[in-house]
Amino acid sequence: MKHIAVPALLIPLTSFVIAQDTIKDIESEGLARTGEGQQMQGQIDEVHKETRSLIDEYQSRLKLVAGLEHYNVMLNSQLLAQSQEILVLQESIGEVQVIERQILPLLARMIEGLDEFLVLDVPFLMTERRERTARLRELLVRSDVTVAEKSRRVLEAYQIENDYGRTIESYKDKLQLGEASFDADFLRVGRIGLLYRTVGNGEVGYWDRASKNWKPLANTPYRRYIDQGLKVANQEIAPELISIPFNPQEQVKR
Repeated sequence: MKHIAVPALLIPLTSFVIAQDTIKDIESEGLARTGEGQQMQGQIDEVHKETRSLIDEYQSRLKLVAGLEHYNVMLNSQLLAQSQEILVLQESIGEVQVIERQILPLLARMIEGLDEFLVLDVPFLMTERRERTARLRELLVRSDVTVAEKSRRVLEAYQIENDYGRTIESYKDKLQLGEASFDADFLRVGRIGLLYRTVGNGEVGYWDRASKNWKPLANTPYRRYIDQGLKVANQEIAPELISIPFNPQEQVKR
């Protein structure tokens, strides 16, 4: 049998080579694991982002739900208030029906009172004023006009009559003296004076409340006074004091 001699230096060298291979294997395995770790970390980061997005969406939905709940509370309060208003309106409608049954006869009496007043009042614009009351009577029986509108029109007529007492006005109309009729200019000063000036000959006169007749006046100085009053009423001259005749005894009786 032959024996081969191995140098002593070869054994350590072989061990070193084996160790180098082992280190490389470990490094390769470490690098592989590092890559896997990075890949896993990327997946974890992606899952975290998705989770964060879901949490944000969830919180947003929670805020939306909270807003809707608050809106529902407010809406329920409004519905409750509207229900109470409906009850009040229903009660009011019942009261209105009762008032309507009472107010129509009242309006009829007011129109009758207006007619009676026209008979007793100074006879100015009588055609216009009588036509107004006639229209009110026709209005009162119409079913297509509300009670509120009927009331407004009647009160408006009373307001017009009331305004006559504090205004000055001129107008043209027919003057009836006995059986004769003349065209005339009339001057109304509130309700204290109603005077006329005939067209053509320019005769003047006034309405006497006591006798309920027209009475003539002397042309001097009353013609000048009436001319002045007509100019003021027609806004031909600036407003100024005017003189008109009236019956002092009549004022004492009143």
